Amino acid sequence: MLNIQTIREDFPVLSQKVYNKPLIYFDNGATSQKPEIVIHKLRELYAEQNSSIHRGVHYLSSKMTERYEAARETVREFIHAGKVEEIVFTAGTTASINLVAFSFGEAFIHPGDEILVTELEHHSNIVPWQLLAERKGASLKVLPINEKGELKLEMLDELLTEKVKILAITQVSNAIGTINPVKEIIQKAHDKDIPVLLDGAQGVQHGELDVQELECDFYAFSGHKVFGPNGTGVLYGKEKWLESMPPCQGGGDMIANVSFEKTTWADLPLKFEAGTSNYPAAIALAEALNYVTSVGRDNIVTYEKELLGYLSKSLQMIEGLKIYGTSQDKISTISFLINGIHHQDTGMILDKLGIAVRVGNHCAQPLMKSLGIEGTVRASLCFYNTKEEIDQLCNGLEKVKQMFG
Repeated sequence: MLNIQTIREDFPVLSQKVYNKPLIYFDNGATSQKPEIVIHKLRELYAEQNSSIHRGVHYLSSKMTERYEAARETVREFIHAGKVEEIVFTAGTTASINLVAFSFGEAFIHPGDEILVTELEHHSNIVPWQLLAERKGASLKVLPINEKGELKLEMLDELLTEKVKILAITQVSNAIGTINPVKEIIQKAHDKDIPVLLDGAQGVQHGELDVQELECDFYAFSGHKVFGPNGTGVLYGKEKWLESMPPCQGGGDMIANVSFEKTTWADLPLKFEAGTSNYPAAIALAEALNYVTSVGRDNIVTYEKELLGYLSKSLQMIEGLKIYGTSQDKISTISFLINGIHHQDTGMILDKLGIAVRVGNHCAQPLMKSLGIEGTVRASLCFYNTKEEIDQLCNGLEKVKQMFG
C-alpha cells in the first residue's frame, strides 16, 4: 500500500500555493511533476561530471559515458526490451514517432501503400504519417471509434489490407483515457505481416510494460510524462527494423567512417543518435524510472484505479456534467464538459481556486470532431493525487456552475 503523504513529499512543486490556495495538480497527462531525486540528479551531473559523451578519453567524459549507457540499460530493463541496442534516446514521443515515420518510410513505404492510424491519436501520431504519405504517394487510413470512445475493432480486419505497411496506434488515449487492447491488435496486424508502432506517451507511467510480451515493433515514450526531465524520450525498435532503416539525421556520433565519397553508419543504437545528445536528461530519466520501480508499478495501478473510480463517481453526481470517453478500461483521466459552460471558462475559474486542469482539444482535433465538440476539461490524475483533492475539484465545479448559471 502506498503512503501518499510520504510520496507527495518527494515532489517539491506539490507543496506550493497558487493564488493563496494549495496547488492541486490534475494536469499529469500533459506533463508529470518531478521527484526531488530527479531534480538533484540533474544538478549533480552539471555540477560535478559535465562532459561530452563518447568523444573523450579523460575522466569526466568516461564517467558520463558510463552513466549514459547505464541509463540505456535501465530503460531496457524498465520496458523489458531484449537488447540495449534496441533503445534509442530521443527528444520525446514526437521525435521518436517522426524518426520512425521518416526512416521506416524511406525504406518501406512506396506509392499506393497505406498507413493505418486510429481516431484516438494525438496529432504527433497523425501528422508525421501524413507527411510521409504525401512524400511517398501513400494514403492514410483511419480506424474509427464508437460512442464510448473505444476503437471499432470489428472493422480492423477489413482495414488491415495487403496495402497497409505499418499500423501506428496509441496505447492509451491522451484525450479521454481509453486503454486500447493493443496486444490483440498487434496480433491481428502481425497475422498479416504488418509492423506496429505504439505511442506509449500515456501508457508507460501507468503500469507494467513488457514490449517483448506485447510484440510491438516500435514503442515511443517521453521522459517528462514519466517523472523525468523534459526534452528526452525513448524509441524502442526491434533490431531487425532498426538495422534495415536508414538514419533520419546525420552528424557526429552516428557514423563509423566519413569521407567525401561515402559515409558509413555506427552500430545500433548510435546510428539514430546524431549530434550531442541530452545525456544529463537521459541519465535523470533513468533515475525517474528507478523511482517508479521503487514505488511499485502494481501499487500505482491499484491506487490510480481507486482514484479513477472515486473521480468518476464524484463527477457523475454533478448535474449537467457530461463525461466523454466511457470505456471500462481507462487510465485515471476523465474529460468532461458542463452543459452551457465553455471549457476555457471552467479551466480559468478552477485555476483561481488552485486547481490545474487541461482544457482544449488536447492535440486530438480529429477525435474532438468525432465526438462533436471543440474541446473538453481534462482531469488527469497520478499516484501523488488524493481523494481530498478530487473533492476540491468537485466543489470548484459547483462554483463554476454558480458563476455561469
